[in-house]
This record gives sequence, C-alpha cells and structure tokens, in this order.
Amino acid sequence: MMGMTTPKLPRLIPTGTCWCGCGAETGVGAFFARGHDKVAEAALLAAEYGSSVPQMLHKHGYGPGRSVTHDAVENGAWIRCDHRGCPYVGAPASVRSHARKYHGPNTTE
Repeated sequence: MMGMTTPKLPRLIPTGTCWCGCGAETGVGAFFARGHDKVAEAALLAAEYGSSVPQMLHKHGYGPGRSVTHDAVENGAWIRCDHRGCPYVGAPASVRSHARKYHGPNTTE
C-alpha cells in the first residue's frame, strides 16, 4: 500500500497551559511542561485502557495479524532502516541514530 499518507489531523494551537491537566504554564509554542507529555500519555493509557498497551492496540484493531509498526511505516509516519536485512523501524531521527550506532558512523540514512 505505498503512497498512503498520515490521516489528516486538526491543527492544534498551544494555549500556554500544560495539556496534561496540571495547570502549569508552558513556554511559547509548547503544549506541555517539560516531561508532562509522558505524564499525559501514561494518564490516557490508564484512563482509557487500564494501563494496558495490548488493550489499546486491540481497541484500535492491532495485534497478531495487523502490525501497528507496519502501518506507521506504510502511512509515512515512520521509516525503515535502509541497511540490508535490518528490521529497525521508527521516526526518521530515531532511525538515523540507530543507523549511526549499529551500521557505522558514515551512515546518513
């Protein structure tokens, strides 16, 4: 399914208040106080899925037979390491870091 794109998401505007719900002020252009994105992520997982990643994946149709990482690559949100035979996938910056660490310092992609 090459050519798929990430679903159109609404443009969100930071409000100056942390979106985790703590009420802290945030910097210009920031949605969260430092580290609070992970607090919000964990709270959502707890509130909606009983702190269970398998429950979250199941709710969205993922698990054995449908790979969430495959779909992330197919919709263009993630990329694959281009080193032959390497199974690593992730965000572009993560894949570049992985490639330098595991495939040599001259690796750029």
